[in-house]
Amino acid sequence: MKRDTQVFDIIEKEKQRQVNGLELIASENFVSQQVMDAMGSVMTNKYAEGLPGKRYYGGCEFVDQTENLAIQRLKELFGAAWANVQPHSGAQANAAVMLAVLKPGDTIMGFDLSHGGHLTHGSPVNYSGKLYRPTFYGVEKESGRIDYDKLEANAKKEQPKLLICGASAYSRDWDYERLRSIADQVGALLLADISHPSGLIASKLLEDPMKHCHIVTSTTHKTLRGPRGGIIMMGQDFENPFGLTNPKGQIRPMSALLDSAVFPGTQGGPLEHVIAAKAVAFGEALQPEFRSYSAQVIKNAQAMAAEFVKRGYHLISGGTDNHSMLIDLRSKNLTGKEAENTLIQVDITVNKNMVPFDDKSPFVTSGMRLGTPAVSTRGMRESDMVKIVELIDESLKQKENPDALAEIKGEVNRFVSAFPLFAESVATS
Repeated sequence: MKRDTQVFDIIEKEKQRQVNGLELIASENFVSQQVMDAMGSVMTNKYAEGLPGKRYYGGCEFVDQTENLAIQRLKELFGAAWANVQPHSGAQANAAVMLAVLKPGDTIMGFDLSHGGHLTHGSPVNYSGKLYRPTFYGVEKESGRIDYDKLEANAKKEQPKLLICGASAYSRDWDYERLRSIADQVGALLLADISHPSGLIASKLLEDPMKHCHIVTSTTHKTLRGPRGGIIMMGQDFENPFGLTNPKGQIRPMSALLDSAVFPGTQGGPLEHVIAAKAVAFGEALQPEFRSYSAQVIKNAQAMAAEFVKRGYHLISGGTDNHSMLIDLRSKNLTGKEAENTLIQVDITVNKNMVPFDDKSPFVTSGMRLGTPAVSTRGMRESDMVKIVELIDESLKQKENPDALAEIKGEVNRFVSAFPLFAESVATS
């Protein structure tokens, strides 16, 4: 068969973009060669609807082995009693949880998207805000932090069936113990969506949701440094609160409801090549080197945040406990859109982002979100974060000067060349 040069030429260009630029999007990372090898393997050819040992197709003995291995490693990594590794994404993991524990019209309470939450936590443009009655909590204007007393008062008022914690742009750790107390007071189930900090939590560098939350979901990329996908976990299984029974009249455990909510509830055949890559990534995350990497991610984020503050940028909440930071650019008379478009010209990738109490549209925004997982994977350290902020600051000052931006782009390319990304040819060989 003739090689599709159109597609592979584009892939090569994307490879060069990754190699030659600074990747600072908080939700992106670079996986290992063996994770990519697993994703590009013959596992992509196999249909395997159902669970290991309970498939609707024959010939699943080997995909059963990889999926069981992924489950085993994931449970060990997070100290979970039960896990499902089939969700295609974090959004689908959350959809499955809601299908399992809610009825249409039930009240949910999540972190407001405009304050740093996620679409699947009740946004009106998402299924979670269309199928269920969404209510929200947010951060305080002055501190940029969640006030748990106000959250508790709001929960008592709204009486949610599901209380959701977790964010896509919140740089502080979460008080899961307090959240569980609030959930118990109002009779809600507590869901922790740890998609962003999951690798840092697995490395035991942030608070552990598994001890306190009924259900935990996550993506498998970002700080966990695996393939793009989702997972659902529980610290312990429990009887479902709805009295649902199996054909024998026995109360079905929550694990059975969650399994069936993934398949056939929200998706069909699992992506067994991605599950194989998840197994590889979970194995990598169990190694001591991964904890060292995670610690460096946090050190780098805190060094970057401190340098931004030093240069007069306003960081929401004043700093970071994790891998990310959200910067309000109004103090620099810039929009998020201007910053993102300017930095693209110098091969620095960030994303525009709403900030709490934003006065601009989601297509413009007043902020930008940055994270350190990808640059940490390249081997950069705290002093390099100072250099990166210098490059960003100078670029934004020179946003109307094409010649200056061209010079900065060359400096960025030279800087990153000291941190090789791929030891081997990737995707284009």
